[in-house]
Amino acid sequence: MSDVVVRPAEPGELAEIGALTVAAYQHDGFVKGAEANYADKLRDAGLRAEHAELLAAVDRDGTVLGSVTVVRPGSEFAEICREGELEFRMLGVAPAARGRGVGEILTRAVVARAVELGCSRVVLSSLDVMHTAHRLYQRLGFTRLPERDWHPAPGVHLLAYQLPVATSQLAAPDGQHG
Repeated sequence: MSDVVVRPAEPGELAEIGALTVAAYQHDGFVKGAEANYADKLRDAGLRAEHAELLAAVDRDGTVLGSVTVVRPGSEFAEICREGELEFRMLGVAPAARGRGVGEILTRAVVARAVELGCSRVVLSSLDVMHTAHRLYQRLGFTRLPERDWHPAPGVHLLAYQLPVATSQLAAPDGQHG
């Protein structure tokens, strides 16, 4: 995992990040049926970078392997976060980069960012069928936050998760985010 660095996305990468995020969700079958129009939101990395923090995971050659959108309460992309919390959304790893720990590295970078900002916890929503992601979050210490589960569209069920950051040991090592 040490060959992967998380940093703010660069303007020249936004189209690539958008396409990568859509490809990641399509690879797992998560943008079909009621979620099909969500692909347009995933693709618009420029809008995400404008209204949130867009982090990119890159390898030594600068190849983008994945990304995540970091959201503050009250911002355009906020869904479930409240004052004192940091939310992340649209975490996607390129299908070719799977198995390298990129999703975990991005999640740890979000937690590190929450610590930097003095947030009390990190929250997220995840489709009920994203079982691989759920296993990652649970392994990292996230727990369910069922009172914030919600349905943005018919047939779309989002599960909420939380991680208190005051006791978290997930902060990325120095140099992994910046």
